[in-house]
Amino acid sequence: MPQARRKTPFSGKAKKQQIQNKKQNKTLLLSSSANTENYDVLAVNYQPNRAQGRGESNRYALKFYRESDAEVKIKKEEALKEIIPVSLKQMEIDPTDFFPSELSFPKRPPWDFDMTPAHLDAQEQRYFREYVSGIQSSPLWKEMSYFELNLETWRQLWRVLEMCDVLLLIVDVRFAGMMFPPSLYEFIVKEEKKDMILVLNKIDLVPPVVVAAWKRFLTAAYPGLRVVYFTSCPGYNLVGASADKAGLLVRRRKGRQRMCAEGATQILEACKDIVQGAVDLSSWEKKIKEETDLEFEEDETEVGESIVQKADASFFRHERFKGGVLTLGCVGQPNVGKSSLMNAIMGKKVVSVSRTPGHTKHFQTIFLTPQIRLCDCPGLVFPSKVPRSIQILMGSYPIAQLREPYTTIRYLAERLDLPRLLRIEHPENDDSWSPRDVCDGWAKKRGYLTAKAARLDTYRAANALLRMALDGKICLWLPPPGFTDDREKLESCEEMKYIKWVQALSGDVVAESLSDSETEKQSESGGEEESESESGEETTSIANKFAALANE
Repeated sequence: MPQARRKTPFSGKAKKQQIQNKKQNKTLLLSSSANTENYDVLAVNYQPNRAQGRGESNRYALKFYRESDAEVKIKKEEALKEIIPVSLKQMEIDPTDFFPSELSFPKRPPWDFDMTPAHLDAQEQRYFREYVSGIQSSPLWKEMSYFELNLETWRQLWRVLEMCDVLLLIVDVRFAGMMFPPSLYEFIVKEEKKDMILVLNKIDLVPPVVVAAWKRFLTAAYPGLRVVYFTSCPGYNLVGASADKAGLLVRRRKGRQRMCAEGATQILEACKDIVQGAVDLSSWEKKIKEETDLEFEEDETEVGESIVQKADASFFRHERFKGGVLTLGCVGQPNVGKSSLMNAIMGKKVVSVSRTPGHTKHFQTIFLTPQIRLCDCPGLVFPSKVPRSIQILMGSYPIAQLREPYTTIRYLAERLDLPRLLRIEHPENDDSWSPRDVCDGWAKKRGYLTAKAARLDTYRAANALLRMALDGKICLWLPPPGFTDDREKLESCEEMKYIKWVQALSGDVVAESLSDSETEKQSESGGEEESESESGEETTSIANKFAALANE
């Protein structure tokens, strides 16, 4: 049988070099204009260039600054130190601590229709280089976390901000204070004079009182901001137990994708308040009612109509409610659930989802009804001072590219009693735990061993724990300022029944965290049983430390 092409020789040396290049993930170098130092830039989801084919496959690849070898070495040494638990009061966070007023996101430079595409491209390239250089030369540079360095991705955001009538900023309620950039609020509400809705997503992972606390704090701190809640996994979409005996969350979706009518109704009511009858939203309301009344026995059932449009990247001058159509722009950081929210609103899969940051490459427009258009923007990591260890838990940086996972494990273990949740034994039968000990204990329990020497595969165990935290199985949430002092008042507020309605719960929320006072009782009562079975005495000792701190 004739071959399609002649075989070319490929030596073992060339193969070795190919593997090394793949491991390095095509690291690029950018030069800082502030000094002569070079910074490594990691290109996530990088695809090898091919000689044939149209288009640039890496045009929308996420790019972040890469840690130096010296920084990684120091962090690995820190992983051997003991874990010191953190109290609930110390876990409270304020968005202004991570997004200082002098740190803004890149905005599109002024342009008009008389400019040629080449002139406009050169202007934006020059502006973005000056923007990054300005951050590098500022005093904030040493405290900066990972943020998006790809101009093409920022252009997608600019386009969505220009098109939308109402901006939906979607955040993960577990880390709401670290995902809400006040500079974006200032730009949309005060400069562009548009409306903004903040969607607290994934509320099924936290107690209702935390959702109520974040809504009260954000509406008081940012006037004119509308805050709604949403989850693509309400109680009626799940099957089986939602948590195991130790408190690890277990969520199993049943059947096909269904519209989350409670969350969609919240967004609909906020849009009604904004448009004030300028746009006919009755078709959306009708679609929600049809979905609510429908019985899902056949997988082929679809409700209403949806039209998917490919995005037009040309420039756009905004006209409010043009043609009687309300345009909703969906913006947020990677892994906050933008695409899942759109699928849940539609009642079926219209955009693909993935845990990998950068899965959505460019914005796309989807017609929910003939009068409602959704614009899905790629996930963007805004410049901030959020610790890099938290960015891993937020899903802003891919776990597969993480060179040193133990700092993030420490942050997690300081706020959650991981030995109790995981029901692991100390690998050296000690009373004190370090991040390496937690990873070794999990590797021992799961049977993670290295291939050659059969030692405990600590790195694989650490990656597995981080993926469990990203999926919500290990659930860490951070409350707003004043949460500890006002918790009792919040638990009796009127907002709680609406939050539970959106969560569609039949009972209490089972999202467990040792920062939650309710789990103190569980740790005291369940500690004896665990010490007799799988966990040792060291597990109850660290649980007592967490309980004492929570009582403070």
